[in-house]
Amino acid sequence: MSLKSFAAKLFAKHVARKTATWVNDPIATQERVFKELIRDSKDTLFGRAHNFAGIQSHSDFVANVPVRDYEELKSYVDRMVAGEKDVLWPGKPIYFAKTSGTTSGAKYIPITEQSIKHQVEASRNAMLNYIRETGNANFVDGKMIFLQGSPELIKKNGVKLGRLSGIAAHYVPNYLQKNRLPSWETNCIEDWETKVDAIVKETVSEDMTVIAGIPSWVQMYFEKLNERTDRKVGELFENFQLFIYGGVNFEPYRNKFETLIGRKVDSIELFPASEGFFAYQNSQTEKGMLLLLDSGIFYEFVKADEFFEANAKRITIKDVVCHVNYVMIISTNAGLWAYNLGDTIQFISLKPYKIIVSGRIKHFISAFGEHVIAKEVEEAMQSAIAQTDAKVNEFTVAPQIVPPGDELPYHEWLVEFERLPSEMDKFIEVLDTSLQEQNSYYFDLISGNILQTLKVTPIVPGGFRAYMKSIGKLGGQNKVQRLSNDRKVADELSTHRVTGL
Repeated sequence: MSLKSFAAKLFAKHVARKTATWVNDPIATQERVFKELIRDSKDTLFGRAHNFAGIQSHSDFVANVPVRDYEELKSYVDRMVAGEKDVLWPGKPIYFAKTSGTTSGAKYIPITEQSIKHQVEASRNAMLNYIRETGNANFVDGKMIFLQGSPELIKKNGVKLGRLSGIAAHYVPNYLQKNRLPSWETNCIEDWETKVDAIVKETVSEDMTVIAGIPSWVQMYFEKLNERTDRKVGELFENFQLFIYGGVNFEPYRNKFETLIGRKVDSIELFPASEGFFAYQNSQTEKGMLLLLDSGIFYEFVKADEFFEANAKRITIKDVVCHVNYVMIISTNAGLWAYNLGDTIQFISLKPYKIIVSGRIKHFISAFGEHVIAKEVEEAMQSAIAQTDAKVNEFTVAPQIVPPGDELPYHEWLVEFERLPSEMDKFIEVLDTSLQEQNSYYFDLISGNILQTLKVTPIVPGGFRAYMKSIGKLGGQNKVQRLSNDRKVADELSTHRVTGL
């Protein structure tokens, strides 16, 4: 055993004891976090406007602070981006994580000195927990790769701005710097395909033990390794032991990964976001992720099927039950207050509090981490109609994750045309270009050859009506689901596709 792996085991033991302290007293831990957040922010612009000085309990908080999403907090964030201090949190943030927006362009998520500390600790503790559970620390002696965005940051009114993964790259601890790949220069390459080629070149002869990233990106890296060497990843990297991922469900990728690797490897699921690091997988034998209750985040939950009702009840962890779909609401030490993250979760354990991510509260497509929303597909369709001679009655969009043969995955647009475009290729090009322009994640997936250009499946006249009738939702206030993250609607509608085109 090397000195580094021995030290890692000792550190893992220390962190396990510290984690057990709050795991064994979860409700009191959340109450403490809540009081600290309110106390520290009572003199901010937001705190004064929402009577933080008078808030003593969760019921007080509910009475004074409504649930908001980013768009509803945007007026405060805009003042922070403009350089104002003491708005949502004391002082100024040290970063803004730029991410894809919903209705008004890019989002700028504030990251404070306190919140980035917890983000880094959570990522570290996920690996230390694995060491503690399995006794395996040998991987710390090998090379580790984290497929991520460029670490290059720009400044906006004195605050650094970049993608979360790029910001995190600045916090790799010194004892892992020599183990980390790729090089800084390669990590800064913007073009994804060029970047992956450079990563392959840098890593192909290294002793890779840990590989981390969104599954779709990592799959592309594995495929390029296979092409270059004609060897399985597990044969090429004999000591590859651990795959770390987050952002999307790994299950659709698992069989493909095992084929590319040639064997099974342990994995750790993470639940990070620009808004905070919420949970990590804490067991190799049990399902779910440990909800992080001592990381500067106060959690509330609203039943998903009641979320859009007036005065939907907000509860804390002491009142949650297992196997109920909840919208997760967060208040953080980066100044996000009663913030609707948009994710839905289910508790699968209350001792300790463990969760799975069950989806999003609104319809979306994020089979590959693209976070495409209804507004984006609707605007893309409007552009395509405006720039071609097509007339469209109805449409819906779904991912095709496992197309036949060696074809890349894609988004399938099922469209009922009143009049087919005379140039279908142009219609598709406008749709795809518009979506790429609106959504940076989709652009990255297309330019990185993770997804191919979308495909259009024409539906016969009356096909959508027949579908809605078949599910008992014809007429009234019922609407066709604009987009889905699965193929339930698409597969049903495919029975009404136009043949012979």
